[in-house]
Amino acid sequence: MGIYEYIVGGLALVFSIFLIIVIMLQESNTKGLASVTENTSDSFYNTKSKSRTADAKLAKLTKISTILLILSVVALGFLYNYKK
Repeated sequence: MGIYEYIVGGLALVFSIFLIIVIMLQESNTKGLASVTENTSDSFYNTKSKSRTADAKLAKLTKISTILLILSVVALGFLYNYKK
């Protein structure tokens, strides 16, 4: 393997670890059975607005890191096939 394969492989590893961390930091969209009995009228906008902006940023980071991971894996495939 050449130096480029190691660099792109390392980037793929970093992007995949970053993607796992960002996904784990996101708040779950489903609340299960608790959503049936939950009272949504008490301070809905005050508590949800902060988490929505953080979740929106995390969702954007998830999309970006997914695209970068896919591109690095495709580049790694091209580098591997080019060497043959």
